[in-house]
Amino acid sequence: MVESGDGQTHVAIPQEVGYTHVVMPQEKKSDSKKLDLLQGTLDVMVLKTLEAMGPLHGYGIARRIEQVSDHQVLLNQGTIYAALVRAQQKGWITPKWGVSESNRRAKYYSITRKGRRHVAQETEDWKRLANVMGRFLEPQGGES
Repeated sequence: MVESGDGQTHVAIPQEVGYTHVVMPQEKKSDSKKLDLLQGTLDVMVLKTLEAMGPLHGYGIARRIEQVSDHQVLLNQGTIYAALVRAQQKGWITPKWGVSESNRRAKYYSITRKGRRHVAQETEDWKRLANVMGRFLEPQGGES
């Protein structure tokens, strides 16, 4: 974790190869809480965003992830585009050139059938994991 001069913390998130850096906002300099994203989390966020919203350009995907995460995950351009290239290489998304709201050429990404199958499986896996973790995080049998 590296703190920058702009009051944000850069967090290294393990991916399949190397690390992905995501900027996490800090409430206070002394706040030691951070949100660590597990391997593959960003890929699921991208796919779920495209599944819900339809075709979007990279900037739109990043802003939507920030919005849904209540600004707990802030993505820089390099991070989102690395995730998009990875998803494209795996056949989960396809790009198509179009024109953005600001009348500029932009690459719009759509989720493929393979991507829908992958995100459906990942969603089930995450639900099971969240259920198991919930059992450990909630008080059990008189504990508080």
